[in-house]
Amino acid sequence: MVTDGEREINQTSARRRPAVKPQVLKGFRDYLPRQMILRQRIIALFRGVFERHGYEPLDTPVLEHLEVLTGKAGENERLMYHFEDQGGRAVGLRYDLTVPLSRVVAMHQNDLVLPFKRYQIAPVWRAEKPQRGRFREFWQCDADIVGSPSMLADAEAITVMAEALAAVGLPQATIRINHRKLLTALALLSGVDAARAGGVYRAIDRLDKVGPDGVDRELIGLGVPAGAAKRILDLVTRTGAADTLLSGLREQLAGVPGAAEAIGELEQLFAYLPQFGIPASAYVLDLALARGLDYYTGPVFEASVEQPKIGSVGGAGRYDDLIGTFLGRGVPATGMSLGIERIIEVVEEFGLLPVQSTVTEVFVVAFPETMAAAAGIARDLRAAGRRVDLSLLPSRGVGDQLKYAGRKGIPLAVIAGATELDAGTVALKDLRSNEQRTLALIELPGAVERLLHLEQ
Repeated sequence: MVTDGEREINQTSARRRPAVKPQVLKGFRDYLPRQMILRQRIIALFRGVFERHGYEPLDTPVLEHLEVLTGKAGENERLMYHFEDQGGRAVGLRYDLTVPLSRVVAMHQNDLVLPFKRYQIAPVWRAEKPQRGRFREFWQCDADIVGSPSMLADAEAITVMAEALAAVGLPQATIRINHRKLLTALALLSGVDAARAGGVYRAIDRLDKVGPDGVDRELIGLGVPAGAAKRILDLVTRTGAADTLLSGLREQLAGVPGAAEAIGELEQLFAYLPQFGIPASAYVLDLALARGLDYYTGPVFEASVEQPKIGSVGGAGRYDDLIGTFLGRGVPATGMSLGIERIIEVVEEFGLLPVQSTVTEVFVVAFPETMAAAAGIARDLRAAGRRVDLSLLPSRGVGDQLKYAGRKGIPLAVIAGATELDAGTVALKDLRSNEQRTLALIELPGAVERLLHLEQ
């Protein structure tokens, strides 16, 4: 049976066909209510973790001067969306939230108290090839600490990341940890000068994608001698207990610039993590972990889920020199970033959080002769803290109105008919069980509360 509302929509469509094809750009998406409800719930859980650790909210413009963004992204820089605006200025869409944070700290240094702990949850843009879990517009959830050189800050960043993942049902994530200066030392030991170290980082970072042979070819393509490429691969693919690996590296890298500092900082970090409640089983030293961005200067870390095989869900690291590109002096900083798209995909696939199709709790059925009373009931329930949808098509029959509420997934419906209202009552129907009872109007808020509480 076609309802009045559906008939009106069909008639309108027949009269006015759209002249423009409705579509979105490749790598971009609409988020329908069911998807947005889950996204907002996950974001709220992350926000709760960040704020419990004392992080303050921050937001920054979507567009930045292009010079703010360039020279910091490494290979991601070629993925940047940039253009000339109407005023002839070169501008770009932010590709992450860390570079804008660094600009903020430099601009507002007199207004911020260090250490400055901030979180930002916002979209970023990269013109990369769309694939499963990877889009051109995606959201990042970042928490950073500016102003502390201590490995305690890095330990807290890792802790916040682990707690955020646990909050959405992913407590089994493994955190892989390495140090950028350790990678530089390995490159120097193998005869690769510091100028080519960035290319070495990026090649190593692709190990899990292209395998040892692929990395070997990339290193040789960068001009790294075949023997040096093999030596680098031999070093970064070592596995074992962190203390054993670091002890061996301390001996092997003795005298190599930066090696002792990197090893000492990693030893401190591994000592702090248990004090923050992170068990030794939750993290590993991974000498092949590089992270793609050029601005990292110290420890880098990445959270991944291996069982089931999901891969990376977050990461980041220390970037003590990035703020200095705006200030002219270094400012210690570290932090973590979670990719919400991949996390949502995992949450949906494995049912880690309840799925909701609506935020509405109660639907109030109305009739032309009882519209004023129905509006009053909806108003009173909202005042009691309930989320209420009032029928805006009172000419529809009760069955059609209840069908609408059921299709939306609204759990409860209040039927305010003239007969019931004359008696000071209403009908309350549980659309999940199809049970209905009549009760005094004054009892309605309490009855709704009890039924919704049972659902939880």
